[in-house]
Amino acid sequence: MYNLLLVDDEPDVRQRLMNGMNWSDQGFNVVDTAENGLEAIERIERYRPELVITDISMPFMNGLELSDWIRVEYPATRIVLLTGYDEFEFAKRAIKLDVDEFILKPFSMEEIVQALVRVKQRIEAEERRFEDVKMLREHYRTSLPVLRETFLASLLSRKMSHSQIVEQARTYEVALDGTGYAVSVINLQHYDEQLKEGNNHGLNSQSSSLQISGDLNLQLFAILNIAGELWSKRKMGRVFLHQDHIVLLSISRTSDQSNSILRHTITLLQELLLQIDRLLKLKVTIGLGDPISRLDELREAYDGAMQAIEYRLLEESNRIIYIGDVEMRAYNRLRFNKMKEQELVRCLKLGAVAKVKEVVYELFNELIEAEVPYRDYKMYIVEILTSVLKAARETDAYLEDIHGALGNVFLEIEAQETLSAARDWLTAICTNLTETVMLNRKQSFGQFVQQAMEYVHTHFADRELSINQVCNYLHISVGYFSSIFKKETTVTFVTYLINIRMEAAKELLSTTDLKAFEIAERVAFADPNYFSFTFKKHIGISPKEYRNRIAKEWSTGT
Repeated sequence: MYNLLLVDDEPDVRQRLMNGMNWSDQGFNVVDTAENGLEAIERIERYRPELVITDISMPFMNGLELSDWIRVEYPATRIVLLTGYDEFEFAKRAIKLDVDEFILKPFSMEEIVQALVRVKQRIEAEERRFEDVKMLREHYRTSLPVLRETFLASLLSRKMSHSQIVEQARTYEVALDGTGYAVSVINLQHYDEQLKEGNNHGLNSQSSSLQISGDLNLQLFAILNIAGELWSKRKMGRVFLHQDHIVLLSISRTSDQSNSILRHTITLLQELLLQIDRLLKLKVTIGLGDPISRLDELREAYDGAMQAIEYRLLEESNRIIYIGDVEMRAYNRLRFNKMKEQELVRCLKLGAVAKVKEVVYELFNELIEAEVPYRDYKMYIVEILTSVLKAARETDAYLEDIHGALGNVFLEIEAQETLSAARDWLTAICTNLTETVMLNRKQSFGQFVQQAMEYVHTHFADRELSINQVCNYLHISVGYFSSIFKKETTVTFVTYLINIRMEAAKELLSTTDLKAFEIAERVAFADPNYFSFTFKKHIGISPKEYRNRIAKEWSTGT
C-alpha cells in the first residue's frame, strides 16, 4: 500500500476524489488533503507520501511551484497534475519537472484510476530495480572467500619469501605453481561520468542499475565477476580485489615464460575490455607490470602495474597500459607507496587517530624492510610530510599551530638519528593534526546552524529568502544542511523561518499601529490574506484578535 496526498483548493474536487473510488483497491492510502501548495509542503514533510495528486491553479503556491519543490526535496515522490483546458501550456511545463501524469479537467474517475495504475507500475518497477541492486550487494558480501582474498592481497602488500608464499598457498589451496607471472590492475576511473550518462538512458538493464546506484564497490564486483569467469575459463590464474582495485594474476606454465605470459595476458586483457564495455557500459584503464619468474617478486610486478595506471591521464581511456611501453625499466629503488599516501590523507581528514598511527607505522615498516642506509630515507619522509601538509591546508588545521614552526621542518628531520625516532616524530605530528580535525568537525555542526539562524534573523523580511540562499551563504549543500539543521533544532528550516516571521509579526502587532497588510509586507508576505491565514494557523487567533487581546491586557495591567 502506497501513501497518497490530494492537493486542490476546491472542496468539491477534493470530496469527489476522496469518495469517487475505493483507493485501497488501487493500492493507495490517502493520508491527508491540502488546500494549496504551502499546506501540501507541511503534509509531505509529515507523511512522506509516494504519490502527490495536485491541481495546478491554487492560491499562495500553485501546483507547478509545488512540483518544483518536491523534485528538489523528495525526488523519488511521484506527481500527477490536474489541469483545466486553459492551463494546458502550464501542463506542458510539467514535463520539464518530470511529472508522471497530467489529467485534464473535467476528468472522470476512470481517468484517475488509469493514471494510478501507470504510476503504481512505475513505483513497483523502481522498487524491483533497487531490490536487484540490494540482492547483488548481498551476494557480493557473502560470496568472497575471505581467507584466500586476504592471502592474495598480502602478496602485493607484504615482503614474503618464496617458501612462505608456497606454504601459505598450500594452506589456502590456491594454485600458484608456474614458470612465469604477470600482474595487471583494473582502475575504474570514470564511473562518475558513466553515472550521469546512465541517468539519461533506459534503466531496465543490470548495467543501468549499477550506474544509478553510484556504488563503486558494486561496480567493481560486477567487473570482478566478468574477469574471474574469463580468467577461469582460460586457466590463466587468479582475480581478486585489493585496495579498491581489481588485480589479475596471470600464471604461465610453459618454458618460454617471459614472452608467453606477456603475450597471452595482453590478448586476454583486450578481450576483457570489450566484455566490460559491452555488458556493463563502464570505461576502465588496465595497468600491466613487467613479467616476473618468481612469486616473491609479485609486489614489484604489482607496483609496476600501479605505476602504469598513473599514465592514464596521458593516454586514451578504456585501454591497456604496459609499463614497459611508457617507462624505461626501473632500477631497484625506494618508492613512496601512493596508496598508503591516499589512505593517510583520508584518515587525517576523517579524524581517525588510531588508523593514522597504523598507516604511519606501515609506511615506516616499508622503509625498514628496504634495508638501505638512513640517509636515503630522508626524501621518503619529506614525501610523507608533504601529504600531511596538504591535508592540514585542506582542513584549515595548520601545522604551525600543532607542532612548531614549519621553517625548521628540515632541521627536525635531520635531527632524527634513527628510523624509530623519525617515526615517533612524524606520528606525533599526524596524531595532533588528526585530533584537531576531529575537534573541528564536532564544533562545525553547531556553528553552521548558529550562523544559519543569525542569517534568518537578519534577512527574514526578504521575500526571496530560502534554504538555497542560506546554503549558498554557508557554502554547503542543501541536503547536508537540512540534515544537521533538523538534528540541532528538531524542526525543519521552513518551519523555523515561519516561526521567526510570526514572532516578528506579533512584535509589530504589539508595539505599532501598522495595519495588517503593512505588517504582512514587513515579514515577507506578499498576500495579506495568506499572512492572516498563516498567523491564525500558527498563533491560534487572527492578527486583529491578537492586537485586541494585547491592548486589553495593557489596559487591565495584566
